[in-house]
Amino acid sequence: TPYNKIDSALEQLDKRLSDELFEAVAKIDDYAFERLVTKLVEKMGYGSLTKVTKKSGDGGIDGIVNGDKFGFDKVCIQAKHWQSDSSVGSPEIRNFSGSLDVYQAKKGVFITTAKFSKSARDEVKRINGPNKTIALVDGNRLIDLMIEHNLGVFVSRTYEVKTIDTDFFDEGLSE
Repeated sequence: TPYNKIDSALEQLDKRLSDELFEAVAKIDDYAFERLVTKLVEKMGYGSLTKVTKKSGDGGIDGIVNGDKFGFDKVCIQAKHWQSDSSVGSPEIRNFSGSLDVYQAKKGVFITTAKFSKSARDEVKRINGPNKTIALVDGNRLIDLMIEHNLGVFVSRTYEVKTIDTDFFDEGLSE
């Protein structure tokens, strides 16, 4: 059907956009990646005050987002701009967890262009609880979120597909 053709074409366009966006993110430097990640967290609505920490000596935290206007609830961000075929392991998660303690934060988001190993995901399950929560965002999820929140992309075309309104003809014309 024409709808199937449209759906198939949209899937191809989405896949191509994801691939192109991943390539663009892979080409930026590490510090630009940290800024990209904090911009994404802002666009997602996790606080209006985002602070990018220094390039070095940041204590393992690349950005801090105040989760509320008074800064009572902060979210720390760790950004790792690694090769997409590499994996973040449990040592990086433990280091990030310790950094949250240094900043007295209960929430953290670890975002990478790579993948998370099983041991890293298991470590997060062990850490997460009432006093601390870490969310993991791998490269694929990062690209999906960038597209969803229009970061690094824009809408180039919009199509309207209209369908007959049978209720209008059945009920809308009678008095």
